Amino acid sequence: MSLNAENVSFGFHGRQLMTDVNLTIEAGEIVGLQGYSGAGKTTLARILTGQLRPDSGRVLIDGESVRPGAYCPAQLIQQHPDRAIDPRWRLSKVVEGVDPAILERLGVEREWLTRRAQEVSGGQLQRINIARAMDTRTRYLVADEITTMMDGLLQADIWRSLLDEAHRRGLGMLVISHDMDLLRRICGRIVQWD
Repeated sequence: MSLNAENVSFGFHGRQLMTDVNLTIEAGEIVGLQGYSGAGKTTLARILTGQLRPDSGRVLIDGESVRPGAYCPAQLIQQHPDRAIDPRWRLSKVVEGVDPAILERLGVEREWLTRRAQEVSGGQLQRINIARAMDTRTRYLVADEITTMMDGLLQADIWRSLLDEAHRRGLGMLVISHDMDLLRRICGRIVQWD
């Protein structure tokens, strides 16, 4: 059981962002990805979660090809949750179908769910964004700089909640961050993006 990028290449506006990238994340494994800004890490995150199709190569999840447009059992948690959530929706709609026990373990308060994205704090919205990714069909998570804009205490609390839930469910996770200290603390191995 694994998430595999096999010889993935992708270019944009005449610029080659990645060539023949290979990456494996085993079920239950936490892998860090660290590299410079603009290197294509977020693009890779979108390819791994089926939001972009690579120019060549393929992504397999537990042996099945990822198909853009179809449900993907690898879910992306974005750095900016406000971009992932429709501002017209009440937050109860965002987490519709998520187990209430997961919401509780992630620290999502029921009162927040009556509001819209612009009516809660960034930390509250990111907890809801994480919960949204915790569909019962989710087997892998790709967390892209998800606590960069938060203070240290809030970061620690969100990571503790997320990692507890990932371990409980045996989810594989790719953690993208510039923060090497964070990656050393939470990841079993770290991949340097050149």
